[in-house]
Amino acid sequence: MSDYLTRTNHLLARIDALATISEDATGATVTRRFGTPAFVRGRALVQGWFEAAGLTTRLDGIGNLRGRLASRRPGAKTFVLASHIDTVVNAGKYDGPLGVLMGLNLVESIIQQGIELPFDLELMAFSDEEGVRFHTTYLGSKVVTGAFEPTLLQKTDADGITLAQALAGMGGDAAALATDALPAAEWLGYFELHIEQGPVLWESGVPVALVTAIAGQQRVELTWQGMAGHAGTVPMPMRQDALAAAAEFVLAAEAFALAHGRGLVATVGQLRIPYSASNVIPGQAIHSLDLRSPDAGQLAAAYADLRTQAEAIAARRGLGLDWQLVQYTAPVACDPELNRLLGRAIAASGYEVEGLVSGAGHDAVPASAVAPATMAFIRCYKGISHNPLENVEAADVAAALAVAERFLLELKDKYA
Repeated sequence: MSDYLTRTNHLLARIDALATISEDATGATVTRRFGTPAFVRGRALVQGWFEAAGLTTRLDGIGNLRGRLASRRPGAKTFVLASHIDTVVNAGKYDGPLGVLMGLNLVESIIQQGIELPFDLELMAFSDEEGVRFHTTYLGSKVVTGAFEPTLLQKTDADGITLAQALAGMGGDAAALATDALPAAEWLGYFELHIEQGPVLWESGVPVALVTAIAGQQRVELTWQGMAGHAGTVPMPMRQDALAAAAEFVLAAEAFALAHGRGLVATVGQLRIPYSASNVIPGQAIHSLDLRSPDAGQLAAAYADLRTQAEAIAARRGLGLDWQLVQYTAPVACDPELNRLLGRAIAASGYEVEGLVSGAGHDAVPASAVAPATMAFIRCYKGISHNPLENVEAADVAAALAVAERFLLELKDKYA
């Protein structure tokens, strides 16, 4: 384990170096949204590490960094190691980059040991998983899997810049997106290492777990249209308060998820009140709704029920309601055979085999549509993520690194 701890300290130093590159000029917070100058600088740093390891690198049209270790076997398929290097605003250091740099560490070890693989190994640092800038998800992995929708090129960010313009500004190429996909027939599989983003492993003390499934998601934007008015002159019974309706719905969504449980979660994480002022009755309120469940039937039922509740609230209060589905992602089950090999690697490393369902979305979702896919979760501090307090312990990362290396060797033997 001492060797893995030494390797872990090296990769954590790289994590710290990458975290100094941020849109926050003071360096107080980590923010690297897709396509920003900070993102481009961070990607360049990681690309230098890829190339120093001996990987053949390229940047594709959506800005993914792709490093390839070719097999000598004719007609070899490709096994993908990947995660993302974009972040949310005011992020932690580990969500995404830890998986990329652990993958790099594994590839470096394979090269240094002179191990011949019966498959091509491609390490990918996806450019956009968080979807913060353009309110999208999986832009990077959708291009690699051939699922990118060209209409997304016209989406705009908060400054009115289209995705197509952002690509041009960061050296990407919208015209190349259709040819950047790795054809389904060439995939052998997909493996992603990621912090858990939940408290299960932290509480249990288990350093690493296999992911059995990834919850489906439905994201909605709701716009409540009422009537703005003077806060001092419109009687309470005569008001059409859009924010009051939104508040009622937020509590209804929380109550619904609490009552139905079994993996269902409902979150309103964004709220905007146009032309807001302390002495004005809100005439419009716009907010998000994020529904997640590993059960497709439960997810669909929750979506239908909460929409009915929203419509009833609007009717009772005399408001207009616009309900727009922004994203739908079906639940995904991880590949049984890859999970069998991963579970065997965990057990052989001396750890309890724990299977977890991910409530967060990951690039493994689009990858699973074209190839067998699995993930390993790494214990993180109190399960905190999307927060500067995000942290990991070196011993846990070292344990996960040992498991992942054993898993890759199991995979090598399987296809030898």
